[in-house]
Amino acid sequence: MTTPFVPMAEIRRGGILESVHQGCAVVADAEGRVLLAWGDPSFVTFPRSSLKPFQAIPLVESGAADAAGLTEEHLTLACASHSAEDFQVALVRGWLERLGLTESALVCGPDMPRSQADQAAVWRAGGDKSRVFHNCSGKHCGFLTLSKHIGAPVAGYDDPAHPAQRLYLEAFSELLGLDAAALPRGIDGCGLPALALPMEAMAKAAARWAAAKVATDSRRTAIRRLQSAIRAYPDHLSGHGSSTGQVVRATQGRVLLKGGAEGYVVGFVPDRGLGIAVKLADGASRAKMGVFATILGRLGLLEAAEAVAAQVEGEIRDSNGHAVGGVRVALPA
Repeated sequence: MTTPFVPMAEIRRGGILESVHQGCAVVADAEGRVLLAWGDPSFVTFPRSSLKPFQAIPLVESGAADAAGLTEEHLTLACASHSAEDFQVALVRGWLERLGLTESALVCGPDMPRSQADQAAVWRAGGDKSRVFHNCSGKHCGFLTLSKHIGAPVAGYDDPAHPAQRLYLEAFSELLGLDAAALPRGIDGCGLPALALPMEAMAKAAARWAAAKVATDSRRTAIRRLQSAIRAYPDHLSGHGSSTGQVVRATQGRVLLKGGAEGYVVGFVPDRGLGIAVKLADGASRAKMGVFATILGRLGLLEAAEAVAAQVEGEIRDSNGHAVGGVRVALPA
């Protein structure tokens, strides 16, 4: 039985091999050419939150963002899987106030902040789980903003047939070069529709997003504005000290990226019109950013890629904080 995956990273403890992460990855250009591939480029899976930069296009293109007075911080948050740090929570709450809505309008379920320290602060203040703490609440605010702007109901924006979802599918279809509405569909963790597609299709769409290779000036401008926002506020995508922000800074903003659940990450290289899609077969978040950084090094986009890969993965430590192992990227040549 053949597998669509190849070994990508090793976990070593005391120098001894303990675990292996397998996966697949594709690099493509805006002309639709696959330039590099590890594993099977036709493997179909869910990019999950890696689709958020595409979902945010209609928010800007429609004029909804400007009508609501949104800043680049809001635009980045619309693309984010945030950690519910204080500044991110404040942005979401202020955004809902602009819309005249409460958190009950959000389809995403109640959650807690990502870090234990922030969770403890909520409990100490007498708080509880909240929909604004959900990592996807910025994306949901984007869909609410778009819905209000186009005169569509704010309720039901999670329905694939809702006008706001149809605008997203139309924009994504252009970048894919095929009908996104016909793709296999599931439900994401936040309650919105989740699309599944081949790895090579994702890489090609990412390359076209990077190059803003679209037919209209309005859509091209919208994509460029999202790129500028992510470049300016990379910490908003996840949180302070995140591997996402580290990679954006290490490439001086040449490379933008968005991680997704279950071991997925998508990269965008605007000045070269390249797209990168990475998926770890076991769904691990561990190692995917190291693999991504290594691919950037092979593309000549990241100096000291090995050091950056080690930095974004970190060491494996015991309960006393002592280093006992680490992640070693083992991407085939």
